[in-house]
Amino acid sequence: VQLVESGGGLVQAGGSLRLSCIASGFSFDDYVIGWFRQAPGKEREGVATTMTGSGTNYADSVKGRFTISRDNAKNTVYLQMNSLKPEDTAVYYCNSRFGWPPRDYWGQGTQVTVSS
Repeated sequence: VQLVESGGGLVQAGGSLRLSCIASGFSFDDYVIGWFRQAPGKEREGVATTMTGSGTNYADSVKGRFTISRDNAKNTVYLQMNSLKPEDTAVYYCNSRFGWPPRDYWGQGTQVTVSS
């Protein structure tokens, strides 16, 4: 199982970035894929999730600004981030959980820095 994120960078407040997560080694279509983030000194938190046929979910802090989408043909999940704020600064991780007992799989993370 491998999850590889890309697309992070430095952007000014109000700007946009699109993150990508390419998955391999498992049945991508069948499982929830999520984006999480971890800011310095803070716990990792959920940002958005997507499940084929079951829609999407967002943290309240990003609703209306972020959009998660998936392309099952490319085994890729995207996170479009608009109207970025300095408090969105964090390392963003791609995640999937499956198996029994359930196990979390994580990418290496991609840094997003929003300057004020």
